[in-house]
Amino acid sequence: MSAPPPGPFPLPSTREWQERWVEAVLATPGVTAPRAALESIAPFIVRPKDSLTNPEEEPDGVRRLRADRFRWVRTDAGQMMLATVNMHGVGGVVWEHNERISSGWHSVANPAQPHGSPTLSRVRPWSRLTEDGAERTFTALESAAATRHSLVARVDQAANSLENHDGMRAYDLLEDLALNGQVEPCMYVAQHFSLDEEPPEQPDGRTRYPSSYWGWMAVRGNNRTKYRQELFDISSSEVLTGVPFKKLGQEDNRISVNPSYWLAALSELLNQEYAEAEQAGNTDSRAHRAKAIASVESQLVIGSSAPERLFRIVQGSNRRDHVHPPLEFGPNDRGRALGRGVLGAYSAQGLLDDRTADVLAGLAPVTELPGIPADATTAELRDIRSMRLLMELFPVQSQSSKRAQIRSALGEPAASQLIGKDINRRVRAWSALTSESFASPWNPRVAEVLTKAHGHKGVTLSGRRLPELLASAETDREAFDELLLFRAPHWLASFDIIDADRGSIVGQREDDEGKEAQKVRRTVANVLEAMRKNPVMAVGLLREIFNAMNEGDRRPGQVDATGAPTPGTATRAWFNRTFTKESGTRAYTRRGTTAGNDPDAPVTADADPADESFVDPTAPADALDETPTQALHRLVQELDRQVTAAAEIVTDLADHVKDVREAATAAGLDHAMEAAEADELATRVTRILRSLRKIPETVSDLGPL
Repeated sequence: MSAPPPGPFPLPSTREWQERWVEAVLATPGVTAPRAALESIAPFIVRPKDSLTNPEEEPDGVRRLRADRFRWVRTDAGQMMLATVNMHGVGGVVWEHNERISSGWHSVANPAQPHGSPTLSRVRPWSRLTEDGAERTFTALESAAATRHSLVARVDQAANSLENHDGMRAYDLLEDLALNGQVEPCMYVAQHFSLDEEPPEQPDGRTRYPSSYWGWMAVRGNNRTKYRQELFDISSSEVLTGVPFKKLGQEDNRISVNPSYWLAALSELLNQEYAEAEQAGNTDSRAHRAKAIASVESQLVIGSSAPERLFRIVQGSNRRDHVHPPLEFGPNDRGRALGRGVLGAYSAQGLLDDRTADVLAGLAPVTELPGIPADATTAELRDIRSMRLLMELFPVQSQSSKRAQIRSALGEPAASQLIGKDINRRVRAWSALTSESFASPWNPRVAEVLTKAHGHKGVTLSGRRLPELLASAETDREAFDELLLFRAPHWLASFDIIDADRGSIVGQREDDEGKEAQKVRRTVANVLEAMRKNPVMAVGLLREIFNAMNEGDRRPGQVDATGAPTPGTATRAWFNRTFTKESGTRAYTRRGTTAGNDPDAPVTADADPADESFVDPTAPADALDETPTQALHRLVQELDRQVTAAAEIVTDLADHVKDVREAATAAGLDHAMEAAEADELATRVTRILRSLRKIPETVSDLGPL
């Protein structure tokens, strides 16, 4: 048989060198990855000898990884050991637990039966009994799938979700890889997948496919992994579970599950294609386009300081990117990543037990939270998790260790110097993580009704169970305030009764009853104030939503003036008619305190400066007149808030202009709007700029001469 044509695509090393590489890695101090996991990646390692020491130079004659090929990396949740290897470009598997796409799956933290999208698989540390009968946790993860088909579907969905999020990227990653190769290395962790099914047998008695698989999942570089494989015309699910022989140039309907075989056949085929393309001058062939990523530098997680926390350790590896998030993070995924970073930091410092951290991070069912009442319903289970998250993200002053960790994890100033954007970042993390327990995620801005006081002093709750709060809220002001501030925004958003204000009336969708007059721009703070003015119906609606959650997340019904259920669905239009937004002018009054609030706290970050009916939604009904000093303090704080809000609006505006341009390009249009419309918008922006230019000088005049 003739030798395969030479070319840029590397063939797997010999079986002997694969085994030598595995043995050398296991002999390196600190390595705790399972042998089977290393054996599964060994065929993809290009020139493994280059990574190993010379046994003649070792005192015991045993090969190990070279010192310059591994290092320890510290994360908020612990340390991990990374091996740097040169890997075949088709290697690696996209990960469903990528935080950019986490909101596209149901979470195991949702106590209700999910509908629609599949549930994100639960991941555990890989533990096995050693020869001496003791259980040992290795540096690897483990999860289960019902069938091989469902496992393939999960990996394919992860890849598709990444593609759906790719429109937020400012450049074409696929073409960038084809032209320039991969510059930054991806990072991979081993994960074992077991099947609940018994694989079917073939006529010869052998099973058609294995009952378990090892994959090296992309912790960092999911998009790069996906698009590299697209250039090879191989999917991640095929890398994990087997490649069809037809993709290897063979007329066979079966699949090859042996990577040493299919990788060799694939590289031989690509090298042949490359040689033919070179002869024909065809630079658009698959082999030519994949040449730049024929092999890539990669990092493998082969050890960890705490294997039982491996999932949080690897997720925390790029936590700084989550604090300063890239464009491809949506707001909900961004908030979840931030919150998980805080929980991981607490867990690593022993400030939060691992079981609780898993539940709050959405990695385990709520029922595993210590101290859960045996009779807790779906709604109460969701509430228990949400309130615990709230207290962890807003620790009180006596929890100095947690306050130090959250400051470090989020890059915040001291608690006394927190400003609105710092509070909102925590609130969005709380809101986004809370939504994991519900049927679908919401805009995390719906919870932006907390004040700087909550950051300064933390959040203290009454500790009463949700059914008790609902039962007493009509006559108990403290119970009503706690329900209104900490539950109502999320509950209303979960059933699409309200949403965070996203801008102009024009940009809002048609209301659910098609009535133009019902299209209302209102902040969540205004919503809560309207409910405060009608407490009987507000409590009735909250009770109805509570029952709806416990009855399969059905649509909640309307309530009458007594708070009792009445025929009809509680739609957005009904809510706006029932809890109307006020307009007009009236004197602003500073109100007193509630649990967890400061009477000197500024107005909430979600307040609408144009809404003159706004009052603090956290305050009880007994108003106190302001002194001139108090009024000045409030107005200064409000000025600071408005300047911060204006800066955020300008940033959002610039991003939205770019989004409109990119949307027009994606639609195949050379312009996004007609010239007259574009000129009119530009004129309006210019008028705003003229007004803004006058403000800096007048603000400076407020200070001492």
